[in-house]
Amino acid sequence: MTPARGDHEARRTEVSEAVWRVLSTRGFEALTLRAVAAEMGATTGLLTHYFPSKKALVAHALELLDRRSLERPRRLVPADGGPPPAPGLARLRAALLDILPLDGAGRAGNRIWVGSWDVALADPELAEAHAARYARSRRVLAECVADAQRLGELPVGPAADGLAAGAQSFVLGLVVQALFAPAEFPAERQVELLDAYLAGLAPA
Repeated sequence: MTPARGDHEARRTEVSEAVWRVLSTRGFEALTLRAVAAEMGATTGLLTHYFPSKKALVAHALELLDRRSLERPRRLVPADGGPPPAPGLARLRAALLDILPLDGAGRAGNRIWVGSWDVALADPELAEAHAARYARSRRVLAECVADAQRLGELPVGPAADGLAAGAQSFVLGLVVQALFAPAEFPAERQVELLDAYLAGLAPA
């Protein structure tokens, strides 16, 4: 018998939570149908109703990671309903700080993101979806850059999308440094390095 829609959605939520627990404790390399089934105390046969292949499971895991990243508390869109950062450089800084592993949640999320790169690169469709996620992030950054240029906070010569790509590349590189050498790159130093980077972009 086909489960009722409410039951189906409830079970899919249960599966998603099990996927997340595997990701957060063991990473993408351990993400298999068998591992998720064991986490749920279910059979792999049950999971195939939702994910007929490992690729489908990984695609769902990437979507789940993306959604979790967007839902966690962010400086760019304060969860407490407070005012967002002012347009321009302040908003750009907030968006970049949201990417960095500055606390426990940020470190955990970034470890999973970095672990996902190899998995995504191994499959063209997954790689394309990942590239789209990073492109979406660059568009947000480019909007912030364009506002900062209009306000005279950043030089107007370089294209906004070029500056956004450079800023994204800087913070992703800093993410990797902080994950591999957390003692050398604590939160305070990450913020200092970001502020120095942004100061270097300011008009002479």
